[in-house]
Amino acid sequence: MKHILLTFFLIAIVAGQAVAQSYKAEIAKFQQEMNDEFLNSEKSPLTPSQKKKFTGHSFFPIDSAYRVVAKFVKAEASQPFRMKTTTSRLPVYEKYGEAVFELDGKFITLGIYQSHQLRETEEYRNYLFLPFTDLTNGKETYGGGRYIDLSIPEGDTIVIDFNKAYSPSCAYNSNYSCPIPPKENALDIPITAGTKFLGK
Repeated sequence: MKHILLTFFLIAIVAGQAVAQSYKAEIAKFQQEMNDEFLNSEKSPLTPSQKKKFTGHSFFPIDSAYRVVAKFVKAEASQPFRMKTTTSRLPVYEKYGEAVFELDGKFITLGIYQSHQLRETEEYRNYLFLPFTDLTNGKETYGGGRYIDLSIPEGDTIVIDFNKAYSPSCAYNSNYSCPIPPKENALDIPITAGTKFLGK
């Protein structure tokens, strides 16, 4: 009996390690794709001179504790509003819902938004936008906060992975106009996951 229990215990350990390695590989792929996009994409916010110096972003260590499965509460009778940006541009958004979860011993509620302009396109019709600020801003991360890209969930849960948090384009180039995270998404804890300040 002891041998059987030990065997199951070892199998569980190996399985857990495999899951952890798979998750780290997923995030590492996300980070590499971000670096490649900044260097090669026409949509890169980097100027030609910046690209010559850019060798990749700086990231916090990958930490699965910052991948949370949140309760998703869809907004009822949400009204369109103009989200403030770093310029005079005021794009129309709608609060699509809220993500409710616990992190670092605190219960957190974050607003999730949908762009009226993007939802009219086939590519982004299911795209949701999560802008947020936290206590790392202005120190280890961009002072204006960071973003996470999401998709409309099928059920009443949604995965929020802060390891995929990234800085807005205006963190690299002031010519860009970037949405400013609403006050309701100001976290009073440090989120030590995702992209750090300006990269290298």
